[in-house]
Amino acid sequence: MNRFENQIALVTGAAQGVGRATAKRLASEGAAVVLVDRAAELGEAVAREIREEGGQASFIDADLETHAGAQRMVQYTLDSHGRIDVSVHNVGGTIWMKPFWEYTPDEMQREVTRSLWPTLWSCREVIPVVKKQGRGAIVNVGSNATRGIYRVPYSASKGGVHAATVCMALELAESGVRVNCVAPGALDNGVRAIPRNTEAPSDQDRIWQGEMYTDCLAGTPMHRMGSMEEVASAICFMAAPEASYITGQVMYVAGGHVG
Repeated sequence: MNRFENQIALVTGAAQGVGRATAKRLASEGAAVVLVDRAAELGEAVAREIREEGGQASFIDADLETHAGAQRMVQYTLDSHGRIDVSVHNVGGTIWMKPFWEYTPDEMQREVTRSLWPTLWSCREVIPVVKKQGRGAIVNVGSNATRGIYRVPYSASKGGVHAATVCMALELAESGVRVNCVAPGALDNGVRAIPRNTEAPSDQDRIWQGEMYTDCLAGTPMHRMGSMEEVASAICFMAAPEASYITGQVMYVAGGHVG
């Protein structure tokens, strides 16, 4: 398929995981992809891998926890390609897993900074561009963690992503711009190239992590973890022309689990 032929696609958090799988899928279907991450070495490697496979890809190092990083990302894309057709906002991920009352104030702030602000900043900078164009597809990445245990600050952040997606879609409904969200469930990440938390977990931390994963899988009717490619497939559907009458939706890719 060449659903994205001659389109410019922006993918954040593209150095690994869902972002990497999505960037590769978009490129394989014809898009010129701009990969964004603050892990420069890994991001460059993914862009190079795409080019070696015959696709079009470039990389920019940007910290999307900041407004300046989102501005830098959008300006680079416009300078390089002149427009944005698809924008996938994937940055986020829980740092700690424990009961809510065990989080310190600093940890709570860091969770929200990591998993809510990158999507808000990215949308804030991309929307004026696609609105002016009169066309574009934005896909935010949420989570089914909006119903679960031991990740309350992260869950609240992703709940915010879901709500913001719906509200932005309503504001843009007549503009030619669609905004949707894909909410993954438990995923088989393997060993992360960039650890979310470099602190050595305590015995209690390991217990809480195990209880969280047990709870998540128990609530998944298919009783298995998903793959990065399964999530990337859903993201690309939401961004593609065949989804042209879909906006303001949160699609759960979570084995039957709904947040």
